[in-house]
Amino acid sequence: MKPYTLMINGKAYSVTADPTMPLLWVIRDVVGLKGTKFGCGMGLCGACTVHLDGQPIRSCQIPIDLIKRNQTIMTIEGLSKAGDHIVQKAWVEHQVPQCGYCQSGQIMSAVALLKANPSPTDADIDAAMGGNICRCGTYVRIRQAIHSAASAMRQAKKATPSSPAKKQPSVR
Repeated sequence: MKPYTLMINGKAYSVTADPTMPLLWVIRDVVGLKGTKFGCGMGLCGACTVHLDGQPIRSCQIPIDLIKRNQTIMTIEGLSKAGDHIVQKAWVEHQVPQCGYCQSGQIMSAVALLKANPSPTDADIDAAMGGNICRCGTYVRIRQAIHSAASAMRQAKKATPSSPAKKQPSVR
């Protein structure tokens, strides 16, 4: 057992764990954040997807000992306290979840995609989401929700007033 300090969803957690324990189990069983799911345990299904320094990773494949002290981890709980992140809203709007088991991993991958590519094509979505498996087959709804979230994000960006240019003092 070894002590670690992890920054998860903007909060520091001091934990003690076996250095070989996958990050997934630290998040779920030690820290107690249950939104991230165990799927295949081999990094193939994407149910355990979280962000490490903003990049989607399969938390079942990363031993806690590889996480550096200054790295940030975001789980599904970190997207929004109220569950109203723009991607989560799109998921509800398009009634994506069926059994719901893969959805936190799907949403985390979709958020990472939209951060890197705010206007993804169907091919972009298929490529980015290809590592997330949905046993209920909601792929069409997932794609629709991602397009909807992308559109909403672009609209929100347009509606946000840009910072006014600094007014230069008049010179007389």
